[in-house]
Amino acid sequence: MTAPQARFIGSDIYRGSSYGAWHPLRIPRVSTVMDLARALGWFPEGAYINSPRAKPAALEIWHTPAYVRALQRAEAEGEVDAATRERHALGTTANPVFAEVFRRPATSAGGVMLAAELVLRGGVVHAPGGGTHHAFPDYAGGFCYINDPVLCLLSLRRLGLCPLVYVDIDAHHCDGVQHAFAGAEDVRLISVHEERRWPFTGALEDTAGGAAFNLPVPRGLNDSEMRAILHELILPRVAEFRPQAIVLQCGADAVDEDPLSRLQLSNNAHRSVALALRDMAPRLIVLGGGGYNPWSVARLWTGVWAALSDQPIPDRLPPAAEAVLRALRWDRARGGKTPPDHWFTTLADAPREGPVRADLRDRLAKLARR
Repeated sequence: MTAPQARFIGSDIYRGSSYGAWHPLRIPRVSTVMDLARALGWFPEGAYINSPRAKPAALEIWHTPAYVRALQRAEAEGEVDAATRERHALGTTANPVFAEVFRRPATSAGGVMLAAELVLRGGVVHAPGGGTHHAFPDYAGGFCYINDPVLCLLSLRRLGLCPLVYVDIDAHHCDGVQHAFAGAEDVRLISVHEERRWPFTGALEDTAGGAAFNLPVPRGLNDSEMRAILHELILPRVAEFRPQAIVLQCGADAVDEDPLSRLQLSNNAHRSVALALRDMAPRLIVLGGGGYNPWSVARLWTGVWAALSDQPIPDRLPPAAEAVLRALRWDRARGGKTPPDHWFTTLADAPREGPVRADLRDRLAKLARR
């Protein structure tokens, strides 16, 4: 039987919206992935789907009505009062009020909830606008206003697709998702995140009531170490749970070029995880997440789409795709003013191999005994 066509969910709302000129999410991300994929001819007929915007009632399957109303009011008024800021963490440095502060996260949520419906009969969906894993039911957190991974998992569950596995390889721990499914018997969470990094949750011993396997990793995590994590933690724990669907949060902030982490993966590691998980269940939804270097984010998520849709990645990008990357600007952070040429001309990084350190081996061994 032929596998269903891989689908990509995007929206032009990501092209025109920004958290503000000073914010780490001032950079274009999903729109660049869309432009690169189009320039490479990687959207055959039926592959690209424009994301719907989730209605407030859909968001309220997990978020409180008061919080959803506060988001809508913040967008309409362009500001929040002190009580709203205190209760819902809106209008803060991390979670500013901007012109699309409701519509943008509601679009991400609508996309991932649509993805759940699209994989009902099997298949793969890439929705890089999703992955905002820090939001809580009644307040924003860590640049995240709506927790679309939670809404995606709840949508899959409502469709009768259980058990489920959620894998998160963002540099930051998925505190909001863990809160949602702590103690759940039908959802397993596996999180690989940098130790001593905000939000400072997800300790090795934290099982979330038996639902989670948390692996904090040391600075400098390399491709060899991520391969060991994939084969010694992620794949065995997925296989024993026998999920009907997998959701992968594929944050792009664990690569060496990212300014908000100190991990040193190449983007090959993310493609390897995505491809390995595709073979572990009949349904896979791959979300975005963190990532604060416009070139590394665009190259990584476009490469993931290539892998999921069985597109060969060229050794050198054709002129139209190269032009997309050369048009990007980023003037605040290491490498931004004088980017290396391969950020313009390639999608796949050079491998970043290295030793598998003893302390990581010890942590993997502890999780293997659980």
